[in-house]
Amino acid sequence: MVALLVAASVAVPLSGAARPAAVPAPAPAALGPLTVAGLDARYAANRAAVLAAEKMAHDYGNRRRARALDAMAEPGRTFLSFDGRDGGRTAEVFGDLARAERVAVLVPGSDTSLDQYARLRNGALALSEQLGPRAAVIAWMGYETPATVSPEILTPGRADDAAPQLASFVRELVAAKSAARTTLLCHSYGSVVCAKAASGVDVAGIVLYGSPGSGFDTAAALHTRATVWAGRGGADWIADVPHVSLQLPFVTLGFGTDPVSRHFGAQPFDAGPGGHSDYLKPGSVPLKNISRIVNGEALPEGRHA
Repeated sequence: MVALLVAASVAVPLSGAARPAAVPAPAPAALGPLTVAGLDARYAANRAAVLAAEKMAHDYGNRRRARALDAMAEPGRTFLSFDGRDGGRTAEVFGDLARAERVAVLVPGSDTSLDQYARLRNGALALSEQLGPRAAVIAWMGYETPATVSPEILTPGRADDAAPQLASFVRELVAAKSAARTTLLCHSYGSVVCAKAASGVDVAGIVLYGSPGSGFDTAAALHTRATVWAGRGGADWIADVPHVSLQLPFVTLGFGTDPVSRHFGAQPFDAGPGGHSDYLKPGSVPLKNISRIVNGEALPEGRHA
């Protein structure tokens, strides 16, 4: 019964989602360690990889993927990594990473792929503009996200696979930008990924928003020195997901304690009246408060949940 409730709560708000088609693409470029001095060379190598993937998608006849990749290859766009195979893996930079004093890493939730990448990019752009010139935002699409209507959305399996990849990326980033203040921003299922990676990264903050749960009972259980923040919009349907964790013989269903609850113990922030996709909407309350967290600023007093 609990499993059915969780499945219905997650699947009903969004329907018709499907995994992206398996469009052929070349293997990713071989890149050395991430360094500030090597950023331009890395950006150039990944742009060439995007163009190669665009040609393969065009030759394969997938116009939607080809259009998406053509847009990604526009002059001025910069990628720390790119792999066009399957649904795609990318880490796009918004702002001047070389000179950034604050860095925000966006970790998305379900149904995020090259074919739906515009949603993640729009949020990253809005946050970058809000933060200003001394900050950089990285849209990290580094794992195979679950489809909203799928069994995987109910379990931590995809997060188990993604967490080591996120932790490795963040450690490399922090090593290259040791003087910068780095924050993880984790939306929806991405909050499960961040929570599982938390003990393996050294960041200033971990922000969980629109979260179905983190897979942990308390913020302290993440075993991180980072400040853990949590917020949820007033109209976010994720509030109706049962916050349970059911251990079955071969799988765990659900993600446990509500991160915005007092029991979880995260620092609350006001996420405004919006819905599940509104947290990084230009001019919104959550965008302003998330940017304050990234900048290490105090939040205004008032409603926090």
